[in-house]
Amino acid sequence: MKSLIAMLLLTIAMTGSSKAMDSKEAEELEGLSPETRLEQRCDLEAMERIHHDPVKLVPDELVAYAFKDPKVTGDKIQSTGAAFRSKGEWYHLSYTCTTSPDHMTILTFQYAIGQMVPHDEWSQHFLVP
Repeated sequence: MKSLIAMLLLTIAMTGSSKAMDSKEAEELEGLSPETRLEQRCDLEAMERIHHDPVKLVPDELVAYAFKDPKVTGDKIQSTGAAFRSKGEWYHLSYTCTTSPDHMTILTFQYAIGQMVPHDEWSQHFLVP
């Protein structure tokens, strides 16, 4: 999964948008189980939006379940205990994401960036430097 996110983030950085996924990237997402695809597609959307957010963070990793397991209902995922890494630091994140039934198209997305995660909490939440 990590390599897929890294590859898609490189594409996002180069094109400025994940909406223009090429067929290979779409094929890789389609190869995932539906629930995993939902989470990965929404994680990618979160990282893209954070990348373009005025706070000037550069996300390179996201853990949707760092502080609390996400809630999945149909085509919607609500992650209130996520975290993302930017420039070597981890930040709290919450997001709500709804996709099309195939989990390939984002229909609605809302997010909030939280406080920086103290370094002494990283290991207990599976956050790596």
